[in-house]
Amino acid sequence: MTAPPRKLSDHELSRVIDFLRKIRQPFDAGMPGARPDIYWNVVLELIDRYLQQRPVDLSTLIQLARASWGTGNRLVARMLEEGLIVRVPRGPHHKTTFLAPSERLIADFIDYATEIKAHLAKTFGLRSGTETDEYYFGGSYFAAHIIAPLQGGDISSAVLRNLRFLLHDDNYFVSMRNMWSDFRNDIGRKSSFDLRSLPELYGQATIALRDPATAYAVVALNMPWLGGFADAGLLAPLDEELAQAPINPLDFHPSVWGTGRWKGRQYGIPIYCTVEILTARRDLFEAADLAYPRTFDETIAAARALHRPEREQYGIAWNGARGMTIAHAFMFFMASSGGTLIEIPRKSENWLDGFDTANLRLRIDSAEGLAAIEYMRALAEVSPPGVATFDAERNLACFMAGHAAMSYVWTMRAARLEHEPSSKVKRRVAYLTPPVFKGGQVTAPVGGFLLTIPAYVPNERRQEILNAIAWMASPEAMKAHVKNGFPVAPRFSVCADPEALASSPIVSLVDRMARHHELNTWSRPPVPEYVEIERILGCEVFAAVFEGKPPKRALADAQAAAYRVIRARPAGVRPRPRDQASSPRPRTAA
Repeated sequence: MTAPPRKLSDHELSRVIDFLRKIRQPFDAGMPGARPDIYWNVVLELIDRYLQQRPVDLSTLIQLARASWGTGNRLVARMLEEGLIVRVPRGPHHKTTFLAPSERLIADFIDYATEIKAHLAKTFGLRSGTETDEYYFGGSYFAAHIIAPLQGGDISSAVLRNLRFLLHDDNYFVSMRNMWSDFRNDIGRKSSFDLRSLPELYGQATIALRDPATAYAVVALNMPWLGGFADAGLLAPLDEELAQAPINPLDFHPSVWGTGRWKGRQYGIPIYCTVEILTARRDLFEAADLAYPRTFDETIAAARALHRPEREQYGIAWNGARGMTIAHAFMFFMASSGGTLIEIPRKSENWLDGFDTANLRLRIDSAEGLAAIEYMRALAEVSPPGVATFDAERNLACFMAGHAAMSYVWTMRAARLEHEPSSKVKRRVAYLTPPVFKGGQVTAPVGGFLLTIPAYVPNERRQEILNAIAWMASPEAMKAHVKNGFPVAPRFSVCADPEALASSPIVSLVDRMARHHELNTWSRPPVPEYVEIERILGCEVFAAVFEGKPPKRALADAQAAAYRVIRARPAGVRPRPRDQASSPRPRTAA
């Protein structure tokens, strides 16, 4: 029998059949009055056996279809009569036959499976049309080409030549710049990308979003900055353009997509996300017969057991530097204690849509805040010398050099533990969810950046700019970054891709946490006063952890100072650059 032309590979067809079985079984098993669909089962089993080149006789087919002999025999006889099933001789000298699907049935099933694949591809974030055909069901989503160009009518060369980007100076954006420039050749130029360190980025974004003369088409914002800039009217709302853009919000984890929302409108597209996790030296834990810690107390106990200063081996490294760095650490440990800086309805993914920013209620001076500081003070006792100067880079370098048994680290940086040639801990690291205060629930903070468009950009140009952003945030581009050592992407389609999963154990860890609702975007709430609150905490928390200030007094002072900032800011006041005299400028932060 000559098989009809294939639109799907045998593997894809087999995976579609397996998928169809699995979505039907819960209905048959759980719905009152449900009965197996005999015709459905016969067709699936016939096609599956044909793909596997395993002959099937009448009795076996009826059994696989879960039909009685009489019902199954009558159905097969009718399908034989209609030309949907054909008899295939067992061999040249046998009179008995096997059953097989006819060419017509195979062709019709392939058409059906192709439609199923197309619907799933759209759900996973692909556009309709040729891109859907290239989606590979059950394997690499983009086996034909990893980095796909924008479709012909998406964006013009003239617009591409005139795009300027203001981005964070980190490895991900450098990689993205190089990919864009290499791929676009003479159209995309590296000179179009302005990369700044985090404190510099905030100041430059404040200028760029107010002054059209800067000519930036795209501005990257740290996720918690969104509220301040959106509230001041400096960002273009993107809801209308998104309806026409080649980007599917449903492919993003809801909490990550929600980081680009403010008061019910979408202002930013998540370009990457990074999650703070705990890394542990698997070899040291196994040698000491220690279980990996799940609570604050267990973490301190494990750190003490593995703290060997005389060997230059210390219990745990973390980000303790004054200013932004320690403020972030406090917010994250407070979240792991079950607390938040402000009272917020955390059960809703889009809690900021109806959030009253005019009447913020602070929770800095709280039992959870105190638990966070006490934990940080305990960590300091089993940390490397100089932890009070550790930003994210120094923290990672300490752990990568083999001088710490554990480390709190952002996943974007953790990839270097396996990929960097100088790493002394390759293949010795366990990647763990963040420990929690006793009785608490696992929660990990999400950091990262949003790509935004200045409000002054003309409406007619926003669509083309958003299409360029969509290419940068496409599954193809994100998968290429993941395979190149950047292990976290905010899209389900990328996290589920077998090649992406195989590139790093961090991908599967974060994807699992996302599906268990263990990621949070509320530990650094993007309220308009966020930057000032961060600055206050950077001083007060450091004083409590390293300079002897009583923790309760530090928390009370921080909360009082934050309330003064909130009450002093009239509605509609625009963000201003950081006070460089009072705010440190570490180059590395999430």
